[in-house]
Amino acid sequence: MAAPGPVHEALAVLPLVDHHCHGAVTADLSAAEFESLITEGAAWPGVSPFDTPAGVAVRRHCAPLLDLPRHAPPADYVARRAELGWQEVNRRFLTASGAGMFCVDTGYAPHPLTSPADLAAAAGAAACEVVRLERIAESVAARGTAAGGYAAAFRAAAEEAVRRPGVVAVKSVAAYRTGFALDPERPAAAEVTRAAGRWLARGGRLDDPVLLRHLLWTAVELGLPLQLHTGFGDADVRLHRADPALLTDWLHRTAGTIPVLLLHCWPYHRQAAYLAAVFERVYLDVGLALHHTGPARCRAVLEEALEITPFRKLLYSSDAYGVAEFHHLGALCFRQGLAGLLQDRVDADELSLADALRIADWTGRDNARRLYGPPVSEPARDSSGHPIRKV
Repeated sequence: MAAPGPVHEALAVLPLVDHHCHGAVTADLSAAEFESLITEGAAWPGVSPFDTPAGVAVRRHCAPLLDLPRHAPPADYVARRAELGWQEVNRRFLTASGAGMFCVDTGYAPHPLTSPADLAAAAGAAACEVVRLERIAESVAARGTAAGGYAAAFRAAAEEAVRRPGVVAVKSVAAYRTGFALDPERPAAAEVTRAAGRWLARGGRLDDPVLLRHLLWTAVELGLPLQLHTGFGDADVRLHRADPALLTDWLHRTAGTIPVLLLHCWPYHRQAAYLAAVFERVYLDVGLALHHTGPARCRAVLEEALEITPFRKLLYSSDAYGVAEFHHLGALCFRQGLAGLLQDRVDADELSLADALRIADWTGRDNARRLYGPPVSEPARDSSGHPIRKV
């Protein structure tokens, strides 16, 4: 293996902006609970999620942070985690991520999770919030509203939510609910009222295509960056409907309005790259794919995403949820994968070192800060400029 070059050295110390992640669980986990959180699928009988690329990467790259040898057996790993306790486990992995800022989606919490402030405190970083719009709509329905008043009630609730201190973006999971093969036009008021009447009468989660179109157009009116889950996810998503290329007509109609951030994207990261190349306000990341492919293959995903993506359009995210290992592992994969491909281009004289270092800064931190603004509060730093981690 070649010695690390200057791009590796620069990315190793860059305070990343993790522009989309979730909280870490605030409880000690049994072996079964831990295994259920390291897979997007299910922990099937007789088949351990440790026997996946993500599970192997956890044992290889996370075990040393728990004072275990590399490739520690799963039973030893889970036992050591329990011995240390969730607070110490979270502190170690969040600190090791080297993030300077976390943008935290607070709209999905089937487990007890750290708040954005808790996540930031454990890492010695800053944090901000991403508001999930489907959750806002469902809370409006739960409070009770007439069909004719739904549109105004949702708009008012969304405006109130984005005024909370620290909110920098909104998010939609329309990919999970209907997919993106939606009519791109803004729905008429009467159409929204009729759809609201049907949804409010039957209840359940928001999965009406008219109301999801209304939600996306409301996001445009809110004026904040809009994050959209695309591609890879758990079994609830119908993957062929989560191709971001299906959004093309809607992106034409909303061009020049808000930034649209395509999250995760794999296996449609090339389609997302095309959209970022032709639409001024479209951006992407490959977050969830990073820790699921692991250090062994994340570089290939990043290379494919960067084939045509403008360098000011790719962002870093971990999409870590539940286990803080993924906050660390996502950052590790991103740093190693991006540094390797950029350094190889420098060595082949396809990039100058100055260009490579600028691309590393843009992708790991500055593109996100340009979209979301600076952190609400910067962590305290020592005389060398490194963040002082809270313990």
